[in-house]
Amino acid sequence: MRYTAPHYYCKFQCTASDCPDTCCAGWKIVIDKKTLKKYKNMEGAFGNRLYNSIDWEEETFLQYNGRCAFLNEENLCDIYTEAGENMFCKTCRLYPRHIEEFQGEREISLSLSCIEAGKLILGCKEPVKFVSIEKNVPEREDETFDFLLYGKLIDTREAIFQILQNRKMPIKLRLSMVLALAHDMEIKVQKQQLFQVDDVLQRYTDVQTLEKFEKKVQQCSSCDENRKHAMQEIFGVFEKFEVLDSTWPSYVQELQKILFEQSEEEYTKNRKRFLQEVLEKEVWSEQLMIYFVFTYFCGSVYDGKIYAKMQFALVSTLLIEELAMAVWKQNRFKLSFLEFVDIAHKYSRELEHSDINLNCLEELVGEKDCFGLRNLLVVINEME
Repeated sequence: MRYTAPHYYCKFQCTASDCPDTCCAGWKIVIDKKTLKKYKNMEGAFGNRLYNSIDWEEETFLQYNGRCAFLNEENLCDIYTEAGENMFCKTCRLYPRHIEEFQGEREISLSLSCIEAGKLILGCKEPVKFVSIEKNVPEREDETFDFLLYGKLIDTREAIFQILQNRKMPIKLRLSMVLALAHDMEIKVQKQQLFQVDDVLQRYTDVQTLEKFEKKVQQCSSCDENRKHAMQEIFGVFEKFEVLDSTWPSYVQELQKILFEQSEEEYTKNRKRFLQEVLEKEVWSEQLMIYFVFTYFCGSVYDGKIYAKMQFALVSTLLIEELAMAVWKQNRFKLSFLEFVDIAHKYSRELEHSDINLNCLEELVGEKDCFGLRNLLVVINEME
């Protein structure tokens, strides 16, 4: 079995009780069946507490005021202090580590929903490298796994990383290219033309393609379509989300007002200033895209939704950027690194820890016109 993770993965350290937003509050923590059996068989006073603190039907820990029943006043876990780390359920043992599994491959990332992980993800100044090691771990054979498609997806993702991390190009050009690349890749797969994928990848590294995209970007920058209106439509996804944190809807609504109740002229002016003073000085957009693409793109080997995975990554990046612009305006045109991390982690907590929300966003990007290729290119590129 091969394990692959970003190069900063081993730098992660949980801050435990010092964490400003503990992972033991706000979510229902699902307990795996193996650990449930251990909890059920545990004897003594703590065994009784375990039994009485679990919703056995839903297979989750009970919560009190939105906090796990075992999260004490010092924000430490009583299971750990009373019974040891070996009694953690799989969810608590792994978080904030996220694993995507393929035949013979396990890809491990840190979750953006954890603030400390977010600091590593977004604080990485250099291009992310991915490190692989081999482990002698038994594998279950899956005769239905499409190795040919998976291989082409890996090649495509490598090309996407190469484009996204080419800092000689403006970020809007990189985002435009990877969006179009995923679009073209899906067409080849739908037409069962996998052996032509290499030609597509070669084309996207060609100098003439770069020139073509630069012209396309210029056309999108000067088109008559309204970015503010397009982003308002895209923000509509939040209305479809399952609410995990009760404070999230009011948080988003407040920032939406800051963004969209201003005039179009003021929005455009602030957008330009935000780009120049904040985003263009950082690599946050690049690191967000690398994070979402690494985590989700190759999952399309199971459902064929290659373009939707890229739309998902891009829309998530755009929404986080837009929320950040609202906070920047709210703070009288200032935004710190930790504030950006906090915005990204709030978004991730709502999106990535709900299968309902993950599926909802992936379905919406394939249905609504505001997520179409041309519209997204306008949103990326409007306003030089």
